[in-house]
Amino acid sequence: MSSPSVAPPSNRPPPLPAPRRSLGWRWVAVLVAVAGAHWVAAQWFERHRDTFKPVDTMQVPVQVALLKPERIEQQAAGTTPPRATPTAPPQQKRAAQAPHKRALTAVNPEPKRKKPPATPPAAQAAPTAEPAQPDASAAATEAASAVAASAAAGAASSVPSAAGGAGTASGTNNGNGNAAHAAPGVKFSVPPSGDLEYDTFYNGVRNQPGTIHWESDGHTYRLVVSVPLPFVGTYSYESHGHVDAFGLAPDQYIEKRGRRGEDVTVFNRETKQIAFTRTPATLALQDGAQDRFSMIMQLASLVRGAPDAYRSGVTREFYVTDNDSGEIWPIETIGDETVRTQQGFVDARHFMRLPRHEGDRRRIDVWLAPSLGWLPVRFVQTEPNGTQVELLWHGQTGTSDSGSANANPQRPNPADATDMQASPPPAAAPAEQPGVDYNRP
Repeated sequence: MSSPSVAPPSNRPPPLPAPRRSLGWRWVAVLVAVAGAHWVAAQWFERHRDTFKPVDTMQVPVQVALLKPERIEQQAAGTTPPRATPTAPPQQKRAAQAPHKRALTAVNPEPKRKKPPATPPAAQAAPTAEPAQPDASAAATEAASAVAASAAAGAASSVPSAAGGAGTASGTNNGNGNAAHAAPGVKFSVPPSGDLEYDTFYNGVRNQPGTIHWESDGHTYRLVVSVPLPFVGTYSYESHGHVDAFGLAPDQYIEKRGRRGEDVTVFNRETKQIAFTRTPATLALQDGAQDRFSMIMQLASLVRGAPDAYRSGVTREFYVTDNDSGEIWPIETIGDETVRTQQGFVDARHFMRLPRHEGDRRRIDVWLAPSLGWLPVRFVQTEPNGTQVELLWHGQTGTSDSGSANANPQRPNPADATDMQASPPPAAAPAEQPGVDYNRP
C-alpha cells in the first residue's frame, strides 16, 4: 500500500521583509514641503514689511537751528481784554448825562402854548439865552481850572533836576517791568480733542487696530495710547497733567506692557522731583520735562502754533523721562511728505529722533498732519534688532467737544482760562485753520 509522498524540506532561507523605502521618502517630502512653505512665508513677510518700513537710506538734513525748552506765549491773550471794556461804559454814561441835562433845561414849553403863535420866536430866543449863561459860567470855570493846572505844571517843572531824573528813572523801570511781563514766548496751540483709530503693524504684519485718546480743555490733558501686539498682549501708555508756562506738564505717566504690572512715573511739582515705581532713584524735575508720549503732543502743539518755524533741519530738544530714567531727545524736522493711508494720501511733516548717544540705534519717526490738527498720522518705532512697531492713521472713533474752544490757532495761549472762555466764536475757528476732519471718505 502506497503512502502519500512528503516533500523534502527546502534548504532555501525564508523571504526577507520588504524595505520601508516608501515611508522614508514620504518624510523627506514632508520636510521639504514645510521648509518651502516657511521660505515662501518669510519672503512674503519681508516684502510686506518693506512696503511700510521707513527708508533707512534717506539723508538726514543738515541741522540749521537747535531749539531748547522755553516758555510759551501767555501774555498776548491776557493783554487783549482791557482794551475796550474800560472805555465803553464811560462813553455810555456821558452820552446818557448829556441828553439828561438838555431835557432839564429845555423842558419849559408851557409859556409857548399859552402865548399867541406870533410871539413864539421871541419866547424861544429868551429861554435859549438864559441857559447860555450857565454854559458861559461853566466855560469860565473850566478855563480857570485849566489856568490853575498849567500853573501847577509850571511849579512842578521848577523842581530840581535830580527829582526829575529820579522820576524818569522810576518811569523807565516801570516800563521795562511791564515790557518784561508782557514779553511773548514761543507760539503754542494744543491740538483739538479726539479719539483716533490706527492700523497697527508688527514687523509689517497687520494686527488689531490701536487707538489714541487725546483730551484737553486747554488747562488739563489726558493721553491714552493702546497698541495690541501678538502673543504679548496690549501695550498701553497713559499720560495726564496740565498746561503750564512751558506747555504740557505731565503729572503722572503710566506704562503697562502686556501682562506685566504697571510702571508709574510721578512728576512732583512741589518737590521738583521725578519718582519711579520701577526704581527707587529720583531725578530733578526740569522745566518742560515730558514723558515718552506727551512729548509727541508737546511737539504737535508747538508746530501747530508756528508751523513755519519748523522747516527742514530745525531741531528741538526735549527732556523726556521713561519708566526709570530721563534724557535729552533731539527731534529734527525732516521735511514735508505724503503718507498713504486707507483714507487716501495725507500731507504730513516728518520728524525723527536723532541718536541720543554714540551707538544709539533705536529710532523713532513721527508724521504730523495739518489736516488732523497736527495730530500724528503715522508713528514708527524701530528697535536695535530691527523690530518695528507702526501706527498708521485709519480714522476717527469718536468726537469730543471739550477741545473745540482750543482749536482756534489765533489763541496760542490755551492756559489762560479767562481768555479761552471769553472767546465768542469757538465754532468758527476751524474755518480759518484746517482742523480735525475725520469724516471724509
